Amino acid sequence: MDGIRALTMETMVLRIVLSVLLGGILGVERGLKNRPAGLRTYMLVSVGACIVMITNQYVYQAYHTGDPVRMASQVISGIGFLGAGTIIVTNHNQIKGLTTAAGLWASACLGLAIGIGLYEVALFGGVIIFIVLNLLNHWDFLIRSKARTIDMYIEISDKTTIAGFFRDLREMNLSVSNLQIEHDNPRSDGNVTFLCNVRGTETREHDEILRIVRHTPGVVYVEEL
Repeated sequence: MDGIRALTMETMVLRIVLSVLLGGILGVERGLKNRPAGLRTYMLVSVGACIVMITNQYVYQAYHTGDPVRMASQVISGIGFLGAGTIIVTNHNQIKGLTTAAGLWASACLGLAIGIGLYEVALFGGVIIFIVLNLLNHWDFLIRSKARTIDMYIEISDKTTIAGFFRDLREMNLSVSNLQIEHDNPRSDGNVTFLCNVRGTETREHDEILRIVRHTPGVVYVEEL
């Protein structure tokens, strides 16, 4: 086993190919979900981190100087700029891209592990990351669908007051908090738009809360955030 950890031409090729494969597997999963970072991005991050680690190991062994993990630490902190580029805030203040950003960071960590020859950790870690990104997606959705506290973007007609809307919800045993009225983008039709947190009682299911809000008098549009 020590032979394939030594820095030779064969092991360098092996490490780069393995980093491309693992990065590509993670990238395919993100690409199929139409995320900002897909196949090529994940491949490049993984193989780039791998090359950095190989280079760092070569410098340390060839010249007997330097810190063998100095360049790796820069990758860990530096990959943040790429991850930040995949995170967006929608017009409704909804944050998207956090999972993709975390996946890019994890892909860089895989590349570093492969680059130093820690194949077992890289392969096992790659499997775990893939499971979290792909197979646990349904579980994550199921947990969210059971929540009785929902962040919503709501639009009500100009003939309906916010106080009246809140009163109707209270009569249906729903409470509203964290109200944020959108003043920056007034609508030409006079409708009022705002963000709020709607919470139901223990007897209210997630879908029932959404249905009640959508059918409340004066509501024009509702979107769960």
